[in-house]
Amino acid sequence: MTETLFLTSDDVSGLATPAEFVDAVRDAYRQRGEGAPAEPRTKLTNADPPGFLTTYAAVLPETGAMGGYTYSAGFGAKDAWFMTPLFDAESGEPLALIDGASMNPFKTGAAGAVGVDALARKDASSIALVGSGSQARGQLRAAVTVRDVDTVWVYSPTKESREEFAGEMDRTLDASVAAVASSAAAVEGADIVITATNASEPVFDGDNLEPGAHVTAMGQYNPKKRELDAKTIERATYVPDLRERVAQDAGSFLHAMEEGVVDEDHVHAELGEVVAGVEPGRTDDDEITVFDSGGTGIETVAGAYLLYEKAVEEGLGTTIDFSPASESLTGE
Repeated sequence: MTETLFLTSDDVSGLATPAEFVDAVRDAYRQRGEGAPAEPRTKLTNADPPGFLTTYAAVLPETGAMGGYTYSAGFGAKDAWFMTPLFDAESGEPLALIDGASMNPFKTGAAGAVGVDALARKDASSIALVGSGSQARGQLRAAVTVRDVDTVWVYSPTKESREEFAGEMDRTLDASVAAVASSAAAVEGADIVITATNASEPVFDGDNLEPGAHVTAMGQYNPKKRELDAKTIERATYVPDLRERVAQDAGSFLHAMEEGVVDEDHVHAELGEVVAGVEPGRTDDDEITVFDSGGTGIETVAGAYLLYEKAVEEGLGTTIDFSPASESLTGE
Protein backbone atom coordinates (compact mmCIF):
# COMPACT_ATOMS: atom_id res chain seq x y z
CA MET A 1 0.00 0.00 0.00
CA THR A 2 1.09 3.56 -0.70
CA GLU A 3 0.09 6.44 1.54
CA THR A 4 -1.32 9.33 -0.47
CA LEU A 5 -2.12 12.76 0.94
CA PHE A 6 -5.72 13.92 0.68
CA LEU A 7 -6.11 17.71 0.81
CA THR A 8 -9.45 19.43 1.11
CA SER A 9 -10.18 22.83 -0.38
CA ASP A 10 -9.95 24.29 3.13
CA ASP A 11 -6.53 22.65 3.63
CA VAL A 12 -5.04 24.39 0.61
CA SER A 13 -6.95 27.68 0.72
CA GLY A 14 -4.48 30.53 1.32
CA LEU A 15 -1.44 28.24 1.40
CA ALA A 16 0.34 30.01 -1.47
CA THR A 17 0.44 33.61 -2.66
CA PRO A 18 -0.45 34.71 -6.22
CA ALA A 19 3.26 35.43 -6.83
CA GLU A 20 4.22 31.90 -5.76
CA PHE A 21 1.65 30.44 -8.13
CA VAL A 22 3.04 32.60 -10.95
CA ASP A 23 6.61 31.45 -10.31
CA ALA A 24 5.56 27.78 -10.28
CA VAL A 25 3.44 28.10 -13.43
CA ARG A 26 6.12 30.07 -15.29
CA ASP A 27 8.63 27.29 -14.65
CA ALA A 28 6.06 24.70 -15.75
CA TYR A 29 5.51 26.48 -19.08
CA ARG A 30 9.27 26.71 -19.51
CA GLN A 31 9.38 22.91 -19.14
CA ARG A 32 6.59 22.59 -21.68
CA GLY A 33 8.56 24.77 -24.09
CA GLU A 34 11.47 22.40 -23.70
CA GLY A 35 9.35 19.35 -24.49
CA ALA A 36 7.34 18.36 -21.41
CA PRO A 37 4.18 16.45 -22.40
CA ALA A 38 0.75 18.07 -22.07
CA GLU A 39 -2.63 17.47 -23.66
CA PRO A 40 -5.62 19.73 -24.35
CA ARG A 41 -8.82 19.16 -22.44
CA THR A 42 -11.17 16.34 -23.25
CA LYS A 43 -14.77 17.35 -22.66
CA LEU A 44 -17.55 14.77 -22.61
CA THR A 45 -21.05 16.24 -22.67
CA ASN A 46 -24.24 14.66 -21.42
CA ALA A 47 -27.71 15.63 -22.60
CA ASP A 48 -30.02 14.47 -19.81
CA PRO A 49 -29.30 15.66 -17.21
CA PRO A 50 -27.22 18.35 -18.97
CA GLY A 51 -23.61 18.46 -17.85
CA PHE A 52 -20.05 17.67 -18.82
CA LEU A 53 -17.02 15.76 -17.60
CA THR A 54 -13.63 17.29 -18.38
CA THR A 55 -10.07 16.01 -18.05
CA TYR A 56 -6.63 17.31 -18.95
CA ALA A 57 -3.13 16.33 -17.92
CA ALA A 58 0.57 17.18 -18.04
CA VAL A 59 3.94 15.76 -17.00
CA LEU A 60 6.48 18.16 -15.47
CA PRO A 61 9.70 16.14 -15.27
CA GLU A 62 11.83 18.76 -13.53
CA THR A 63 9.13 19.54 -11.00
CA GLY A 64 8.88 15.80 -10.40
CA ALA A 65 5.11 15.69 -10.69
CA MET A 66 2.37 14.80 -13.14
CA GLY A 67 -1.40 14.72 -13.13
CA GLY A 68 -4.15 17.18 -13.96
CA TYR A 69 -7.83 17.89 -13.50
CA THR A 70 -10.89 15.72 -13.68
CA TYR A 71 -14.00 17.75 -13.04
CA SER A 72 -17.73 17.63 -13.56
CA ALA A 73 -20.20 20.45 -13.92
CA GLY A 74 -23.95 20.66 -14.34
CA PHE A 75 -25.75 17.34 -14.08
CA GLY A 76 -28.47 16.96 -11.49
CA ALA A 77 -26.93 19.04 -8.71
CA LYS A 78 -26.11 21.96 -11.07
CA ASP A 79 -22.69 22.41 -9.47
CA ALA A 80 -19.05 21.61 -10.19
CA TRP A 81 -16.47 19.38 -8.50
CA PHE A 82 -12.73 19.60 -9.20
CA MET A 83 -10.56 16.57 -8.43
CA THR A 84 -6.80 16.91 -8.86
CA PRO A 85 -4.76 13.69 -8.80
CA LEU A 86 -1.02 14.26 -8.42
CA PHE A 87 1.61 11.61 -9.13
CA ASP A 88 5.37 11.36 -8.66
CA ALA A 89 6.95 11.79 -12.10
CA GLU A 90 9.80 9.37 -11.32
CA SER A 91 8.16 6.49 -9.48
CA GLY A 92 4.63 7.00 -10.79
CA GLU A 93 3.25 6.65 -7.26
CA PRO A 94 0.26 8.78 -6.26
CA LEU A 95 1.38 11.74 -4.15
CA ALA A 96 -1.88 13.49 -3.44
CA LEU A 97 -5.54 13.84 -4.24
CA ILE A 98 -6.57 17.48 -3.95
CA ASP A 99 -9.95 19.18 -3.95
CA GLY A 100 -8.97 21.65 -6.64
CA ALA A 101 -11.79 24.19 -6.41
CA SER A 102 -10.12 26.85 -4.28
CA MET A 103 -6.87 26.80 -6.27
CA ASN A 104 -8.62 27.19 -9.62
CA PRO A 105 -8.64 31.01 -9.89
CA PHE A 106 -5.05 31.15 -8.63
CA LYS A 107 -3.51 28.62 -11.01
CA THR A 108 -5.56 29.98 -13.93
CA GLY A 109 -4.68 33.55 -12.96
CA ALA A 110 -1.04 32.53 -12.80
CA ALA A 111 -1.17 31.21 -16.37
CA GLY A 112 -2.62 34.53 -17.49
CA ALA A 113 0.11 36.41 -15.65
CA VAL A 114 2.81 34.29 -17.26
CA GLY A 115 1.30 35.33 -20.60
CA VAL A 116 1.40 38.97 -19.51
CA ASP A 117 5.00 38.64 -18.36
CA ALA A 118 6.11 36.95 -21.57
CA LEU A 119 4.28 39.22 -24.02
CA ALA A 120 3.30 42.58 -22.54
CA ARG A 121 5.60 45.60 -22.75
CA LYS A 122 7.95 45.85 -19.79
CA ASP A 123 6.64 49.34 -19.01
CA ALA A 124 2.96 48.33 -19.14
CA SER A 125 1.22 49.98 -16.20
CA SER A 126 -2.52 50.02 -16.94
CA ILE A 127 -5.00 47.14 -17.16
CA ALA A 128 -8.46 46.86 -18.66
CA LEU A 129 -10.32 43.97 -17.04
CA VAL A 130 -13.53 42.68 -18.62
CA GLY A 131 -15.25 40.48 -16.06
CA SER A 132 -15.86 40.69 -12.33
CA GLY A 133 -16.16 37.11 -11.10
CA SER A 134 -13.78 34.77 -9.30
CA GLN A 135 -11.65 34.19 -12.41
CA ALA A 136 -11.33 37.94 -13.00
CA ARG A 137 -10.17 38.29 -9.40
CA GLY A 138 -7.55 35.57 -9.90
CA GLN A 139 -6.32 37.09 -13.16
CA LEU A 140 -5.92 40.56 -11.69
CA ARG A 141 -4.25 39.47 -8.46
CA ALA A 142 -1.69 37.50 -10.48
CA ALA A 143 -1.14 40.12 -13.21
CA VAL A 144 -0.11 42.82 -10.75
CA THR A 145 2.74 40.59 -9.54
CA VAL A 146 4.50 40.73 -12.93
CA ARG A 147 4.07 44.42 -13.87
CA ASP A 148 4.13 47.66 -11.91
CA VAL A 149 0.45 48.48 -12.41
CA ASP A 150 -0.91 51.84 -11.30
CA THR A 151 -4.38 51.87 -12.93
CA VAL A 152 -7.07 49.24 -13.50
CA TRP A 153 -10.39 49.84 -15.29
CA VAL A 154 -13.05 47.17 -14.72
CA TYR A 155 -16.12 46.51 -16.83
CA SER A 156 -18.79 43.84 -16.57
CA PRO A 157 -22.42 44.14 -17.70
CA THR A 158 -23.95 44.41 -14.22
CA LYS A 159 -23.23 47.81 -12.67
CA GLU A 160 -23.48 46.57 -9.09
CA SER A 161 -21.09 43.68 -9.73
CA ARG A 162 -18.37 45.74 -11.40
CA GLU A 163 -18.55 48.47 -8.77
CA GLU A 164 -18.40 45.98 -5.89
CA PHE A 165 -15.47 44.18 -7.54
CA ALA A 166 -13.60 47.43 -8.23
CA GLY A 167 -14.08 48.59 -4.65
CA GLU A 168 -12.77 45.29 -3.28
CA MET A 169 -9.71 45.28 -5.55
CA ASP A 170 -9.01 48.96 -4.93
CA ARG A 171 -8.75 48.16 -1.22
CA THR A 172 -6.69 45.00 -1.85
CA LEU A 173 -4.14 46.17 -4.44
CA ASP A 174 -1.68 49.05 -4.56
CA ALA A 175 -3.11 50.09 -7.93
CA SER A 176 -6.08 52.41 -8.38
CA VAL A 177 -9.05 50.26 -9.46
CA ALA A 178 -12.26 51.80 -10.83
CA ALA A 179 -15.38 50.57 -12.58
CA VAL A 180 -16.33 51.99 -16.00
CA ALA A 181 -19.58 51.89 -17.93
CA SER A 182 -18.39 50.07 -21.08
CA SER A 183 -15.69 47.75 -22.32
CA ALA A 184 -14.65 50.47 -24.79
CA ALA A 185 -13.99 52.84 -21.90
CA ALA A 186 -11.88 50.18 -20.19
CA VAL A 187 -9.86 49.19 -23.25
CA GLU A 188 -9.11 52.72 -24.46
CA GLY A 189 -5.52 53.54 -23.54
CA ALA A 190 -4.92 50.26 -21.68
CA ASP A 191 -1.53 48.58 -21.92
CA ILE A 192 -2.94 45.20 -20.88
CA VAL A 193 -6.43 43.86 -21.58
CA ILE A 194 -7.70 40.82 -19.68
CA THR A 195 -10.97 39.10 -20.49
CA ALA A 196 -12.45 36.69 -17.94
CA THR A 197 -16.08 36.21 -18.94
CA ASN A 198 -18.62 33.60 -20.00
CA ALA A 199 -19.57 35.66 -23.06
CA SER A 200 -20.46 33.98 -26.34
CA GLU A 201 -19.67 37.02 -28.49
CA PRO A 202 -16.69 39.45 -28.51
CA VAL A 203 -16.51 41.65 -25.43
CA PHE A 204 -14.64 44.57 -27.04
CA ASP A 205 -13.83 46.02 -30.46
CA GLY A 206 -10.35 45.11 -31.66
CA ASP A 207 -10.07 48.48 -33.39
CA ASN A 208 -9.99 50.06 -29.92
CA LEU A 209 -6.76 48.34 -28.90
CA GLU A 210 -3.83 50.70 -28.52
CA PRO A 211 -0.63 49.94 -30.46
CA GLY A 212 1.58 47.87 -28.17
CA ALA A 213 -1.30 46.45 -26.13
CA HIS A 214 -1.28 42.91 -24.80
CA VAL A 215 -4.47 40.83 -24.46
CA THR A 216 -4.93 37.79 -22.22
CA ALA A 217 -8.20 36.01 -22.99
CA MET A 218 -9.16 33.15 -20.67
CA GLY A 219 -12.93 32.93 -20.46
CA GLN A 220 -13.82 30.70 -23.42
CA TYR A 221 -12.70 27.30 -24.66
CA ASN A 222 -15.53 26.49 -27.03
CA PRO A 223 -15.34 26.45 -30.84
CA LYS A 224 -18.66 28.29 -31.09
CA LYS A 225 -17.94 31.01 -28.52
CA ARG A 226 -15.38 33.80 -28.38
CA GLU A 227 -14.31 36.75 -26.26
CA LEU A 228 -12.14 38.31 -28.99
CA ASP A 229 -13.28 39.53 -32.40
CA ALA A 230 -11.60 38.74 -35.70
CA LYS A 231 -9.98 42.20 -35.80
CA THR A 232 -8.13 41.51 -32.53
CA ILE A 233 -6.84 38.17 -33.80
CA GLU A 234 -5.87 39.69 -37.15
CA ARG A 235 -3.92 42.55 -35.55
CA ALA A 236 -2.11 40.41 -32.99
CA THR A 237 0.83 38.11 -32.60
CA TYR A 238 -1.22 35.11 -31.46
CA VAL A 239 0.10 32.76 -28.74
CA PRO A 240 -2.05 29.93 -27.30
CA ASP A 241 -1.26 27.80 -24.26
CA LEU A 242 -1.18 24.66 -26.43
CA ARG A 243 -0.98 24.70 -30.21
CA GLU A 244 -3.02 21.49 -30.42
CA ARG A 245 -5.90 23.21 -28.60
CA VAL A 246 -6.37 25.91 -31.25
CA ALA A 247 -8.18 23.72 -33.78
CA GLN A 248 -10.18 22.08 -31.00
CA ASP A 249 -11.76 24.87 -28.98
CA ALA A 250 -10.07 28.26 -29.51
CA GLY A 251 -13.29 29.92 -30.65
CA SER A 252 -11.83 33.37 -31.22
CA PHE A 253 -9.16 32.04 -33.57
CA LEU A 254 -11.56 29.67 -35.33
CA HIS A 255 -14.01 32.50 -36.01
CA ALA A 256 -11.20 34.65 -37.40
CA MET A 257 -10.24 31.79 -39.73
CA GLU A 258 -13.86 31.43 -40.85
CA GLU A 259 -13.93 35.15 -41.64
CA GLY A 260 -10.80 34.69 -43.74
CA VAL A 261 -8.58 37.20 -41.93
CA VAL A 262 -6.05 34.61 -40.68
CA ASP A 263 -4.98 31.07 -41.44
CA GLU A 264 -3.26 28.33 -39.40
CA ASP A 265 0.13 29.98 -39.94
CA HIS A 266 -1.05 32.92 -37.82
CA VAL A 267 -0.36 30.85 -34.68
CA HIS A 268 2.98 32.32 -33.65
CA ALA A 269 4.09 29.91 -30.92
CA GLU A 270 2.94 28.19 -27.76
CA LEU A 271 3.38 30.16 -24.55
CA GLY A 272 5.92 27.62 -23.31
CA GLU A 273 8.06 28.14 -26.39
CA VAL A 274 8.17 31.87 -25.69
CA VAL A 275 8.90 31.37 -21.98
CA ALA A 276 11.67 28.90 -22.80
CA GLY A 277 13.20 31.23 -25.41
CA VAL A 278 12.60 28.72 -28.19
CA GLU A 279 10.51 31.30 -30.06
CA PRO A 280 10.53 35.10 -29.70
CA GLY A 281 7.73 36.92 -27.94
CA ARG A 282 7.17 40.63 -28.45
CA THR A 283 9.62 42.18 -30.91
CA ASP A 284 8.68 45.89 -30.70
CA ASP A 285 6.72 48.31 -28.55
CA ASP A 286 3.92 48.82 -31.10
CA GLU A 287 3.17 45.12 -31.57
CA ILE A 288 -0.20 43.83 -30.33
CA THR A 289 0.00 40.43 -28.64
CA VAL A 290 -2.63 37.90 -27.56
CA PHE A 291 -2.32 35.03 -25.12
CA ASP A 292 -5.28 32.67 -25.57
CA SER A 293 -5.61 30.65 -22.36
CA GLY A 294 -8.04 27.74 -22.38
CA GLY A 295 -6.80 25.88 -19.32
CA THR A 296 -4.25 23.06 -19.33
CA GLY A 297 -2.69 20.50 -17.04
CA ILE A 298 0.50 22.56 -17.10
CA GLU A 299 -0.67 25.19 -14.62
CA THR A 300 -2.81 22.63 -12.80
CA VAL A 301 0.08 20.30 -11.98
CA ALA A 302 2.37 23.21 -11.13
CA GLY A 303 -0.19 24.73 -8.76
CA ALA A 304 -1.12 21.42 -7.21
CA TYR A 305 2.49 20.45 -6.52
CA LEU A 306 3.17 23.87 -4.98
CA LEU A 307 0.24 23.31 -2.60
CA TYR A 308 1.28 19.72 -1.93
CA GLU A 309 4.78 20.76 -0.87
CA LYS A 310 3.45 23.49 1.40
CA ALA A 311 0.87 21.16 2.93
CA VAL A 312 3.56 18.58 3.72
CA GLU A 313 5.69 21.27 5.37
CA GLU A 314 2.75 22.37 7.54
CA GLY A 315 1.47 18.89 8.32
CA LEU A 316 -1.89 19.42 6.64
CA GLY A 317 -4.26 16.86 5.19
CA THR A 318 -5.03 13.23 5.86
CA THR A 319 -3.64 10.10 4.25
CA ILE A 320 -5.45 7.52 2.19
CA ASP A 321 -4.06 4.20 1.00
CA PHE A 322 -3.64 3.18 -2.63
CA SER A 323 -2.83 -0.37 -3.54
CA PRO A 324 -0.31 -0.86 -6.37
CA ALA A 325 -1.45 -2.91 -9.32
CA SER A 326 1.24 -5.51 -8.61
CA GLU A 327 -0.67 -6.41 -5.44
CA SER A 328 -4.29 -5.90 -6.40
CA LEU A 329 -4.60 -6.40 -10.15
CA THR A 330 -4.95 -10.16 -9.73
CA GLY A 331 -8.37 -11.02 -11.13
CA GLU A 332 -9.01 -13.15 -8.05
